[in-house]
Amino acid sequence: MKIIKKINQLNKYISNVSNVGFVPTMGGLHKGHISLIKKSKNISGKTLVSIFVNPTQFDKKKDFLIYPRSLKKDLVKLKKAKVDFVFIPSANEIYFKKRKRKIVINKKYKILCSKFRKGHFEGVLDVIERFIKIINPKFIFFGEKDYQQFFLIKKYFSGKFKTKIILCKTIRDKNKIALSTRNQLLDKSEIKIASLIAKKLISFKSKIRHNIINSNKLNLIKNFINTNYKVKVDYLEIREKNKLSKRFKKNNFKIFIAYHINKIRLIDNF
Repeated sequence: MKIIKKINQLNKYISNVSNVGFVPTMGGLHKGHISLIKKSKNISGKTLVSIFVNPTQFDKKKDFLIYPRSLKKDLVKLKKAKVDFVFIPSANEIYFKKRKRKIVINKKYKILCSKFRKGHFEGVLDVIERFIKIINPKFIFFGEKDYQQFFLIKKYFSGKFKTKIILCKTIRDKNKIALSTRNQLLDKSEIKIASLIAKKLISFKSKIRHNIINSNKLNLIKNFINTNYKVKVDYLEIREKNKLSKRFKKNNFKIFIAYHINKIRLIDNF
């Protein structure tokens, strides 16, 4: 496993590799990340993982500062997963060139997290575009938990680059909570609440699939979560999978949620 910190070093190692699979991460690795790596190793010649806590996608500086970082543990996990390359750049290395054109997200996609986190996805799209230009991977892998992120990246970059954008299923723990680096910030009582919310929404989705008229109970579910679990819900919405529109059929939708347990913001979809 080669650990690389500079773009010129990276170019030396991958310039002759035509089948690179790329897994972008912000560290704090868990089994969800490992599942992306396994997918890459199955279909790619070489697998490259980046660890970069991207400052431009944090709408609050404090959130950036408290984001879990565990580089030594991450490197042990990556070595065990038999990753070929690990790219750990500095912010200066990634943002050494200013953008010629500002990234602008279409108004119709200013929904869900884009509505509540100003500049977040602009920062995500910016850094992913920079990584793709640096690495030129054949494949890039994203987890379904961050579905809106995947949706926007695919929408903005599918025709622009040859890189194939691949979605991998959400990995959940025994409590049905979607694995996330932010889960490390939760205590036992907060984990229990996150588990109850996940189970509630999994059950709700099943009821909608059985009879779409059950989707009319969405506000009741939102009020129940707010009141009984004492969390602050940013949004709880049902949207069609392919266009993220509010018009959906019972076999082609997702339930999206973002909520705060104390000061920790969690997102999920079902």
